[in-house]
Amino acid sequence: MVAEQVRRGRGWRRHRPVVLGTIALVVGIIGAARLGPRLVGPDADTSVISIATRPDFQDPALLARAWALPVAAAYRRRPYEYQSNPSFCGPASVANLLRSLGVDFSQADLLRGTAFQPWFGVLVNGLTLDELAALIRRRLDRPVRVVRDLSLPHFRAAMASGNDPDKRLVVNFHRGPLFGQGAGHFSPILGYLPDRDLVFVGDVNGDYRPFLVGSERLWRAVTTLDRTSGKARGLLIVDTALP
Repeated sequence: MVAEQVRRGRGWRRHRPVVLGTIALVVGIIGAARLGPRLVGPDADTSVISIATRPDFQDPALLARAWALPVAAAYRRRPYEYQSNPSFCGPASVANLLRSLGVDFSQADLLRGTAFQPWFGVLVNGLTLDELAALIRRRLDRPVRVVRDLSLPHFRAAMASGNDPDKRLVVNFHRGPLFGQGAGHFSPILGYLPDRDLVFVGDVNGDYRPFLVGSERLWRAVTTLDRTSGKARGLLIVDTALP
């Protein structure tokens, strides 16, 4: 009995560095994924006055109007789903998009069988705009366009098209130009209020939740560089009409 305990003790000492190193690595990755989006990114501006201070940011009357828009109403038919961890803004956006079309996928199920596999539940580098387009194409047999480098008038026109029930938009933006802190993020576009030039962003981060923002301010957040891909951010336009 004593000999067996001694052998077990020696075995633990022999493998302890590997075990502890693995635990430390996992904790570090999870911590980075949790903290990264909350830290000021390289192209964030700490002098920015957050849009959260604006009266129209989550004004109840304006939000009620926005939720009544045709595409927003389609999203609202089912409970809106928030990202399960900070690296899952892309999968959460796609899950909500599919749910608005009557197709149910959990965030985790969306990734099964794809090249985008979490490590211990975390997408270490998140997803790029092109990768998110590929994920939508994998789960939905509809055309998906990747759109970058739009002028402000063309971007505003794209936001207005977000009221078309036969389209779904997902925007990739940096939180810095909007909130003065944060990092890259995905969320669906739920609609557009043309008389106020306000875009209804279905933020999948449960700390922010859906909000309204002027089209020019959002455009500035979208025309930033994604340092992971080396490309400009942008948006995805999904044509959902049946042929």
